[in-house]
Amino acid sequence: MSIPFLKRNSDKSDTHEELNYVGQHWGFKVLGYIAMAISLAVILVPIYWIVIAAFKTPGDIYTHPANYWPNPWTMDNYQTVIDDLAFGMYLRNSIIITVFLSAVKIALGVASAYALALLRFPGRNIVFLLVIASLMVPNQITVISNYSLIATLGLRNTFLGIILPLAGTAFGTFLMRNHFMSLPTEVIEAARMDGARPMKLLFRIVLPMSWPTLSAFALITIVNDWNEYLWPFLMSDDESTAPLQIGLTFLQNNEGLTNWGPVMAGTVLAVIPVLIVFLILQKNMIKGLTSGAVKG
Repeated sequence: MSIPFLKRNSDKSDTHEELNYVGQHWGFKVLGYIAMAISLAVILVPIYWIVIAAFKTPGDIYTHPANYWPNPWTMDNYQTVIDDLAFGMYLRNSIIITVFLSAVKIALGVASAYALALLRFPGRNIVFLLVIASLMVPNQITVISNYSLIATLGLRNTFLGIILPLAGTAFGTFLMRNHFMSLPTEVIEAARMDGARPMKLLFRIVLPMSWPTLSAFALITIVNDWNEYLWPFLMSDDESTAPLQIGLTFLQNNEGLTNWGPVMAGTVLAVIPVLIVFLILQKNMIKGLTSGAVKG
């Protein structure tokens, strides 16, 4: 009776040895480092070029062969952005759109995920399948119908017209629902036996155990909403509602053909706010994204 048991243990041991060999062999390590170096180069080289071009003079930008270090350094590009772009107006619009849109998405995502994970009602699984199916539909498909609806309601060139069609969050519902399903059922049932109503259960029990995943959801939502381009471009006519990304397009149309310095400087300034948010929330991001992957 012990022979099959020993054979199974031997098979598992051989498997672990093969995995360890693959991970420790110098050839695989070299390939891993090469792949990592290529990936970093693809990501960092364009970012480096944007940053240094923001400090170059127009003549230095168009020098051939290219200079990989500003000579001389200049802050004129940033001054041009602030003076000629109405940078403050575009920044204000981006903050308004991002704050309200992200708040609505997070609230809807948490509420819908809580209902799909912990409440019992007919058709719950069908609703979740519809949420999953909506993830497969690109946002661009609904642009024409949304544009017609918003124009009919007279909401073009308004913050409400920009925010309303973007407020759905199938990804947030999917992410938070999977995390809620992974929470210990003993804690949930104990709270219910103590008389916790659904709202109290959500705010006193579920959300305090879900801060890492909620932080990841919030970070992804804020970054996506800050970088939203197509729909605000269609809805905005001037600087009264256009976000910063649309302002950069106007700047590129005015300066980009002859002077890329202000365009690069505006790009750097547009990245700084979302970079700050990332630095604040990044500690919980990876933990939050993987917390619902394994139940138990």
